[in-house]
Amino acid sequence: MSGVNLSPRQELLLCKVVRAYQVTGMPVGSKVLAADVELACGPSTIRHELAMLEEHGLLAHPHTSAGRTPTDAGHRYYVDRILPTDPEPAPGGTGLELQLIRREVDEAMRITTETLSQVTNLLAIVSAPPIDTATIRHIEVLLLQPQVVMVVVITSTGGVTKRVFGFESPVDSGLVAWAAEELNGRLAGVGLGARTLRSRLTGPARTGPEWTFLEALTPAFTDLAATAEDALYVDGAARLLTEHRVQDLTQINELMEMLERRVTLLGVLQAALGDRDVRVRIGSENEVPALQGLSVIAAGYGLPARHLGTVSVIGPVRMDYGVAIRSVREAALQLSHFIEDVYDHAR
Repeated sequence: MSGVNLSPRQELLLCKVVRAYQVTGMPVGSKVLAADVELACGPSTIRHELAMLEEHGLLAHPHTSAGRTPTDAGHRYYVDRILPTDPEPAPGGTGLELQLIRREVDEAMRITTETLSQVTNLLAIVSAPPIDTATIRHIEVLLLQPQVVMVVVITSTGGVTKRVFGFESPVDSGLVAWAAEELNGRLAGVGLGARTLRSRLTGPARTGPEWTFLEALTPAFTDLAATAEDALYVDGAARLLTEHRVQDLTQINELMEMLERRVTLLGVLQAALGDRDVRVRIGSENEVPALQGLSVIAAGYGLPARHLGTVSVIGPVRMDYGVAIRSVREAALQLSHFIEDVYDHAR
Protein backbone atom coordinates (compact mmCIF):
# COMPACT_ATOMS: atom_id res chain seq x y z
CA MET A 1 0.00 0.00 0.00
CA SER A 2 2.91 2.36 -0.69
CA GLY A 3 0.71 4.54 -2.92
CA VAL A 4 -1.89 5.23 -0.22
CA ASN A 5 -1.56 8.47 1.73
CA LEU A 6 -3.95 8.96 4.60
CA SER A 7 -4.76 12.08 6.54
CA PRO A 8 -3.84 12.14 10.26
CA ARG A 9 -7.51 11.57 11.14
CA GLN A 10 -7.77 8.59 8.80
CA GLU A 11 -4.58 7.08 10.25
CA LEU A 12 -5.92 7.53 13.76
CA LEU A 13 -9.23 5.99 12.74
CA LEU A 14 -7.49 3.01 11.11
CA CYS A 15 -5.42 2.58 14.26
CA LYS A 16 -8.58 2.54 16.39
CA VAL A 17 -10.25 -0.06 14.16
CA VAL A 18 -7.17 -2.30 14.15
CA ARG A 19 -6.76 -2.04 17.92
CA ALA A 20 -10.44 -2.76 18.61
CA TYR A 21 -10.44 -5.68 16.18
CA GLN A 22 -7.33 -7.13 17.85
CA VAL A 23 -9.18 -7.25 21.15
CA THR A 24 -12.66 -8.40 20.10
CA GLY A 25 -12.28 -10.04 16.70
CA MET A 26 -15.58 -8.37 15.80
CA PRO A 27 -16.41 -5.66 13.20
CA VAL A 28 -16.04 -2.16 14.65
CA GLY A 29 -19.08 0.10 14.23
CA SER A 30 -19.15 3.85 13.60
CA LYS A 31 -21.14 4.50 16.80
CA VAL A 32 -18.41 2.96 18.94
CA LEU A 33 -15.78 5.02 17.14
CA ALA A 34 -17.81 8.24 17.40
CA ALA A 35 -17.89 7.80 21.19
CA ASP A 36 -14.08 7.96 21.29
CA VAL A 37 -13.18 11.48 22.46
CA GLU A 38 -9.76 11.26 20.83
CA LEU A 39 -11.37 11.23 17.36
CA ALA A 40 -13.37 14.40 18.12
CA CYS A 41 -15.84 14.04 15.24
CA GLY A 42 -19.44 12.96 14.76
CA PRO A 43 -20.91 9.72 13.36
CA SER A 44 -21.43 11.14 9.86
CA THR A 45 -17.77 12.16 9.59
CA ILE A 46 -16.70 8.80 10.97
CA ARG A 47 -18.83 6.96 8.39
CA HIS A 48 -17.37 9.08 5.58
CA GLU A 49 -13.79 8.40 6.68
CA LEU A 50 -14.51 4.70 7.08
CA ALA A 51 -15.87 4.62 3.54
CA MET A 52 -12.67 6.27 2.30
CA LEU A 53 -10.53 3.70 4.13
CA GLU A 54 -12.66 0.96 2.62
CA GLU A 55 -12.20 2.47 -0.83
CA HIS A 56 -8.43 2.36 -0.30
CA GLY A 57 -8.74 -1.34 0.47
CA LEU A 58 -7.66 -0.93 4.10
CA LEU A 59 -11.00 -1.88 5.64
CA ALA A 60 -13.69 -4.41 4.77
CA HIS A 61 -17.44 -4.21 5.35
CA PRO A 62 -18.64 -7.79 6.05
CA HIS A 63 -22.35 -6.89 6.18
CA THR A 64 -24.38 -3.81 5.31
CA SER A 65 -25.35 -3.11 8.91
CA ALA A 66 -22.10 -4.34 10.44
CA GLY A 67 -18.99 -2.37 11.25
CA ARG A 68 -15.62 -2.57 9.53
CA THR A 69 -12.72 -4.97 9.89
CA PRO A 70 -9.13 -4.32 8.80
CA THR A 71 -8.00 -6.11 5.64
CA ASP A 72 -4.54 -7.62 5.24
CA ALA A 73 -3.58 -4.36 3.52
CA GLY A 74 -4.99 -2.41 6.46
CA HIS A 75 -2.89 -4.41 8.88
CA ARG A 76 0.14 -3.87 6.63
CA TYR A 77 -0.41 -0.10 6.61
CA TYR A 78 -0.77 -0.17 10.40
CA VAL A 79 2.45 -2.18 10.86
CA ASP A 80 4.52 -0.12 8.41
CA ARG A 81 3.30 3.43 8.99
CA ILE A 82 1.34 3.74 12.21
CA LEU A 83 2.93 1.28 14.63
CA PRO A 84 6.51 2.68 14.40
CA THR A 85 5.28 6.17 15.36
CA ASP A 86 2.51 5.14 17.74
CA PRO A 87 3.36 6.82 21.09
CA GLU A 88 0.97 4.57 23.01
CA PRO A 89 1.79 0.86 22.71
CA ALA A 90 -1.01 -1.57 23.34
CA PRO A 91 -1.31 -3.05 26.84
CA GLY A 92 0.77 -6.14 27.53
CA GLY A 93 3.91 -4.90 25.80
CA THR A 94 6.16 -5.65 28.75
CA GLY A 95 9.82 -6.40 28.16
CA LEU A 96 10.83 -9.96 27.35
CA GLU A 97 13.38 -11.39 29.80
CA LEU A 98 15.21 -14.58 28.89
CA GLN A 99 17.13 -16.46 31.58
CA LEU A 100 19.88 -17.88 29.37
CA ILE A 101 23.00 -17.52 31.51
CA ARG A 102 24.99 -20.75 31.92
CA ARG A 103 22.58 -22.72 29.71
CA GLU A 104 23.37 -25.22 26.99
CA VAL A 105 22.22 -24.14 23.54
CA ASP A 106 19.36 -26.64 23.26
CA GLU A 107 18.01 -25.54 26.64
CA ALA A 108 18.37 -21.87 25.67
CA MET A 109 16.35 -22.53 22.52
CA ARG A 110 13.62 -24.22 24.54
CA ILE A 111 13.47 -21.39 27.10
CA THR A 112 13.33 -18.78 24.34
CA THR A 113 10.44 -20.57 22.62
CA GLU A 114 8.44 -21.05 25.81
CA THR A 115 8.94 -17.48 27.02
CA LEU A 116 8.13 -15.95 23.64
CA SER A 117 4.91 -17.95 23.37
CA GLN A 118 3.86 -16.95 26.89
CA VAL A 119 4.55 -13.23 26.36
CA THR A 120 2.81 -13.00 22.99
CA ASN A 121 0.16 -15.69 23.52
CA LEU A 122 1.05 -17.02 20.06
CA LEU A 123 2.70 -20.05 18.50
CA ALA A 124 6.45 -19.56 18.88
CA ILE A 125 9.12 -21.31 16.82
CA VAL A 126 12.91 -21.10 17.13
CA SER A 127 15.24 -22.81 14.68
CA ALA A 128 18.53 -24.03 16.14
CA PRO A 129 21.94 -23.25 14.60
CA PRO A 130 23.01 -25.76 11.93
CA ILE A 131 25.13 -28.51 13.42
CA ASP A 132 28.03 -27.73 11.07
CA THR A 133 28.56 -24.40 12.86
CA ALA A 134 29.56 -26.21 16.06
CA THR A 135 32.88 -27.72 17.09
CA ILE A 136 33.71 -30.88 19.02
CA ARG A 137 34.18 -30.22 22.73
CA HIS A 138 34.77 -33.74 24.06
CA ILE A 139 34.65 -37.39 22.98
CA GLU A 140 34.03 -40.47 25.07
CA VAL A 141 34.60 -44.04 23.92
CA LEU A 142 32.80 -46.54 26.13
CA LEU A 143 32.98 -50.33 26.22
CA LEU A 144 29.34 -51.36 26.75
CA GLN A 145 29.88 -55.07 26.21
CA PRO A 146 32.96 -57.11 25.22
CA GLN A 147 32.12 -56.65 21.53
CA VAL A 148 30.06 -53.41 21.68
CA VAL A 149 31.55 -49.90 21.81
CA MET A 150 29.69 -46.58 22.04
CA VAL A 151 31.14 -43.25 20.91
CA VAL A 152 29.69 -40.12 22.54
CA VAL A 153 30.38 -36.74 20.91
CA ILE A 154 29.69 -33.54 22.87
CA THR A 155 29.73 -30.34 20.82
CA SER A 156 30.48 -26.73 21.70
CA THR A 157 26.79 -25.91 21.51
CA GLY A 158 25.83 -28.56 24.05
CA GLY A 159 24.66 -31.13 21.53
CA VAL A 160 25.25 -34.80 22.32
CA THR A 161 25.30 -37.61 19.75
CA LYS A 162 25.82 -41.31 20.41
CA ARG A 163 26.74 -44.11 18.05
CA VAL A 164 27.14 -47.81 18.81
CA PHE A 165 29.57 -50.11 16.99
CA GLY A 166 29.64 -53.91 17.03
CA PHE A 167 32.82 -55.95 16.53
CA GLU A 168 33.33 -59.61 15.65
CA SER A 169 35.72 -60.22 18.54
CA PRO A 170 36.05 -58.74 22.05
CA VAL A 171 37.64 -55.27 22.23
CA ASP A 172 40.49 -54.67 24.64
CA SER A 173 39.68 -52.00 27.28
CA GLY A 174 43.17 -50.53 26.86
CA LEU A 175 42.46 -50.01 23.16
CA VAL A 176 39.24 -48.18 24.05
CA ALA A 177 41.10 -45.86 26.44
CA TRP A 178 43.78 -45.18 23.81
CA ALA A 179 41.15 -44.37 21.18
CA ALA A 180 39.41 -41.87 23.50
CA GLU A 181 42.68 -40.06 24.19
CA GLU A 182 43.74 -40.09 20.55
CA LEU A 183 40.36 -38.83 19.27
CA ASN A 184 40.19 -35.99 21.80
CA GLY A 185 43.71 -34.95 20.90
CA ARG A 186 42.95 -34.90 17.19
CA LEU A 187 39.37 -33.65 17.08
CA ALA A 188 38.71 -31.38 20.10
CA GLY A 189 37.93 -27.90 18.77
CA VAL A 190 37.46 -29.11 15.18
CA GLY A 191 34.32 -28.09 13.28
CA LEU A 192 31.74 -30.70 12.40
CA GLY A 193 32.18 -30.46 8.63
CA ALA A 194 32.81 -34.02 7.42
CA ARG A 195 35.81 -33.06 5.24
CA THR A 196 37.58 -31.30 8.12
CA LEU A 197 37.03 -34.22 10.45
CA ARG A 198 38.21 -36.81 7.94
CA SER A 199 41.45 -34.90 7.33
CA ARG A 200 42.22 -35.09 11.05
CA LEU A 201 41.60 -38.83 11.14
CA THR A 202 43.55 -39.79 8.03
CA GLY A 203 47.11 -39.21 6.96
CA PRO A 204 50.14 -41.32 6.08
CA ALA A 205 49.37 -45.01 5.95
CA ARG A 206 49.04 -46.43 9.44
CA THR A 207 48.86 -50.09 10.31
CA GLY A 208 48.21 -52.07 13.42
CA PRO A 209 45.14 -52.86 15.52
CA GLU A 210 44.96 -49.35 17.02
CA TRP A 211 44.49 -47.62 13.67
CA THR A 212 42.16 -50.32 12.39
CA PHE A 213 40.00 -49.77 15.46
CA LEU A 214 40.13 -45.98 15.07
CA GLU A 215 39.11 -46.24 11.42
CA ALA A 216 36.09 -48.34 12.42
CA LEU A 217 34.92 -45.50 14.68
CA THR A 218 35.34 -42.78 12.02
CA PRO A 219 31.66 -42.76 10.89
CA ALA A 220 30.68 -41.46 14.36
CA PHE A 221 32.26 -38.17 13.30
CA THR A 222 32.19 -38.00 9.51
CA ASP A 223 28.46 -38.78 9.35
CA LEU A 224 27.52 -36.11 11.90
CA ALA A 225 26.93 -33.19 9.54
CA ALA A 226 25.51 -35.39 6.79
CA THR A 227 22.83 -37.01 8.93
CA ALA A 228 21.96 -34.08 11.20
CA GLU A 229 18.65 -32.29 10.75
CA ASP A 230 17.96 -28.70 11.67
CA ALA A 231 16.14 -28.67 14.98
CA LEU A 232 12.95 -26.70 15.52
CA TYR A 233 11.66 -25.76 18.94
CA VAL A 234 7.89 -25.17 19.00
CA ASP A 235 5.63 -23.99 21.80
CA GLY A 236 2.08 -22.65 22.03
CA ALA A 237 0.28 -24.55 19.26
CA ALA A 238 -2.75 -24.93 21.53
CA ARG A 239 -2.99 -21.15 21.87
CA LEU A 240 -4.06 -20.85 18.24
CA LEU A 241 -6.99 -23.15 18.90
CA THR A 242 -8.34 -21.28 21.93
CA GLU A 243 -10.37 -18.12 22.28
CA HIS A 244 -11.82 -18.66 18.76
CA ARG A 245 -8.67 -17.14 17.27
CA VAL A 246 -8.34 -19.64 14.40
CA GLN A 247 -11.70 -21.14 13.53
CA ASP A 248 -11.13 -22.64 10.07
CA LEU A 249 -10.68 -26.39 10.64
CA THR A 250 -9.01 -26.86 7.25
CA GLN A 251 -6.49 -24.16 8.04
CA ILE A 252 -5.77 -25.69 11.45
CA ASN A 253 -5.14 -29.10 9.86
CA GLU A 254 -2.85 -27.59 7.22
CA LEU A 255 -0.88 -25.73 9.89
CA MET A 256 -0.49 -28.85 12.01
CA GLU A 257 0.70 -30.80 8.97
CA MET A 258 3.23 -28.08 8.19
CA LEU A 259 4.56 -28.26 11.75
CA GLU A 260 5.08 -31.97 11.23
CA ARG A 261 6.70 -31.47 7.81
CA ARG A 262 9.56 -29.32 9.03
CA VAL A 263 11.09 -28.73 5.60
CA THR A 264 8.30 -26.39 4.48
CA LEU A 265 8.33 -24.48 7.73
CA LEU A 266 12.11 -24.17 7.73
CA GLY A 267 11.93 -22.68 4.24
CA VAL A 268 9.43 -20.06 5.43
CA LEU A 269 11.56 -19.11 8.42
CA GLN A 270 14.87 -19.09 6.56
CA ALA A 271 13.51 -16.38 4.28
CA ALA A 272 13.79 -14.05 7.30
CA LEU A 273 17.57 -14.52 7.46
CA GLY A 274 18.11 -12.06 4.64
CA ASP A 275 16.23 -9.23 6.35
CA ARG A 276 18.04 -6.73 8.54
CA ASP A 277 15.17 -6.37 10.97
CA VAL A 278 11.99 -8.21 11.86
CA ARG A 279 10.18 -9.76 8.89
CA VAL A 280 6.37 -9.44 8.96
CA ARG A 281 4.13 -11.37 6.58
CA ILE A 282 0.41 -10.76 6.94
CA GLY A 283 -2.30 -13.16 5.76
CA SER A 284 -2.34 -13.33 1.97
CA GLU A 285 1.28 -12.11 1.80
CA ASN A 286 2.36 -15.61 2.82
CA GLU A 287 3.02 -17.92 -0.12
CA VAL A 288 2.33 -21.14 1.80
CA PRO A 289 -1.44 -21.88 1.76
CA ALA A 290 -1.47 -23.02 5.40
CA LEU A 291 -0.31 -19.55 6.47
CA GLN A 292 -2.49 -17.35 4.27
CA GLY A 293 -5.02 -16.76 7.02
CA LEU A 294 -2.30 -16.11 9.59
CA SER A 295 0.55 -13.71 10.19
CA VAL A 296 4.21 -14.66 10.60
CA ILE A 297 6.74 -12.47 12.40
CA ALA A 298 10.36 -13.62 12.31
CA ALA A 299 13.87 -12.34 12.92
CA GLY A 300 17.30 -13.87 12.49
CA TYR A 301 19.76 -14.35 15.33
CA GLY A 302 23.39 -15.41 15.42
CA LEU A 303 26.87 -13.97 15.11
CA PRO A 304 27.72 -10.44 13.91
CA ALA A 305 28.70 -11.66 10.45
CA ARG A 306 26.29 -14.57 10.11
CA HIS A 307 22.70 -15.40 11.01
CA LEU A 308 22.43 -18.93 12.40
CA GLY A 309 18.70 -19.34 12.95
CA THR A 310 15.37 -17.61 13.40
CA VAL A 311 13.02 -16.57 16.17
CA SER A 312 9.38 -16.36 15.10
CA VAL A 313 5.74 -16.28 16.10
CA ILE A 314 2.67 -17.35 14.13
CA GLY A 315 -0.82 -16.20 14.97
CA PRO A 316 -4.09 -14.75 13.70
CA VAL A 317 -4.01 -11.72 11.44
CA ARG A 318 -5.63 -9.72 14.24
CA MET A 319 -2.68 -10.35 16.58
CA ASP A 320 -1.18 -7.53 18.63
CA TYR A 321 1.62 -6.59 16.22
CA GLY A 322 3.24 -4.16 18.63
CA VAL A 323 3.80 -6.81 21.30
CA ALA A 324 4.71 -9.52 18.77
CA ILE A 325 7.27 -7.45 16.85
CA ARG A 326 8.93 -6.08 19.97
CA SER A 327 9.07 -9.53 21.57
CA VAL A 328 10.53 -11.26 18.51
CA ARG A 329 13.11 -8.51 18.06
CA GLU A 330 14.14 -8.67 21.73
CA ALA A 331 14.26 -12.48 21.79
CA ALA A 332 16.49 -12.52 18.68
CA LEU A 333 18.79 -9.90 20.23
CA GLN A 334 19.14 -11.73 23.55
CA LEU A 335 19.64 -15.08 21.84
CA SER A 336 22.33 -13.53 19.61
CA HIS A 337 24.22 -12.28 22.68
CA PHE A 338 23.99 -15.76 24.19
CA ILE A 339 25.18 -17.47 20.99
CA GLU A 340 28.13 -15.07 20.64
CA ASP A 341 29.21 -15.90 24.18
CA VAL A 342 28.90 -19.66 23.58
CA TYR A 343 30.90 -19.55 20.36
CA ASP A 344 33.59 -17.29 21.87
CA HIS A 345 34.14 -19.78 24.70
CA ALA A 346 34.28 -22.65 22.21
CA ARG A 347 37.24 -21.17 20.35
